[in-house]
Amino acid sequence: MNDTSVPAILLDYIEGLKTHDVARIAATMADDLVVISSGKTVAKADFLPFLHALYAGFPDWRYDHDAPERAGADAPEKEGDWWFVRWRQGGTHAGVFNMPGMAPIPATHRKVQIPEQRFFYRIEGDRLASIRPEPIEGGAPRGILQQIGVALPPL
Repeated sequence: MNDTSVPAILLDYIEGLKTHDVARIAATMADDLVVISSGKTVAKADFLPFLHALYAGFPDWRYDHDAPERAGADAPEKEGDWWFVRWRQGGTHAGVFNMPGMAPIPATHRKVQIPEQRFFYRIEGDRLASIRPEPIEGGAPRGILQQIGVALPPL
């Protein structure tokens, strides 16, 4: 694989997100994966239940991204040791959102649209080792809670 070839494991992760296949997503991750967002770092064991809750609370959750012109359709980009995808994501809060560490949030039927946000992925060996969403106003995961009316503590 040359430096610009998108790793198959990242493409598999992307497909798992788009199909809500949490087992497929989990198989792309190192056991010691860390997700680093807004001053909080969570492990794989905490991130996977969040995805289950997201897909149960937002059954129509969708992921979309543009491909860089030079790389062809649906290709992530590389910056240093990190790959990144410019995600646009959203859905309708049509089910109970039972986010780990919070009381279950009954369906509000509000539509959520996260602003375009870069998510960075570091790969070690043949697995995702780190995921880092770009900290932006209204970005995931806080933006989801804000848009369904959940009061959040300051960062």
